[in-house]
Amino acid sequence: MTQTSPAQGGAVQHASYSTKFGSLTAYEKGGVELIADDARHYAFSNIFEVASKMPAWDRVAVAKNWEYVLETVRAEGTSPWYTASHDEFALCMDDSGSEVLVELVKLDSPVVAEGDEGAVLVEGEPAGRRMGRIHLKRGHQALLPAGSAYRFVKAGAPGVLLLQTIGGPLTQYRWAEICQTV
Repeated sequence: MTQTSPAQGGAVQHASYSTKFGSLTAYEKGGVELIADDARHYAFSNIFEVASKMPAWDRVAVAKNWEYVLETVRAEGTSPWYTASHDEFALCMDDSGSEVLVELVKLDSPVVAEGDEGAVLVEGEPAGRRMGRIHLKRGHQALLPAGSAYRFVKAGAPGVLLLQTIGGPLTQYRWAEICQTV
């Protein structure tokens, strides 16, 4: 709320905002609103729309800044095991009423060389000590530590995760399919 003094000729101004949360089953496409720029400098995609059209556990880049990417993932069933030589983060954007479970294992020996970028698949069951589990609901974030193996388990209706990572062999770039442009 913005308030100015009536003595200064001002009045109380009220602004009303309503936050809308998207989900896999209910989202609005949205778009890019330009103020003083050229639309050709921008691309726009909706993570819920992207996840609704992809198979479970595909990792599709929806944003990129140098080597860093945000990948959207349709969370459904049990994922394969993954690992990376660097930290990653998982943000639950839609839990569809039931949590997304993250299982973590500290690997006995690295599966990926230090300095390799992006997540890779771990063949079979990872060898190492169980580190624990993280229960994610909408808006919760989990650290996926470097040198650990992780997998996601999502029972019930599909959900949506947003992964912050470095682009790698599992990152799918589908810009022509997913982005709104001029």
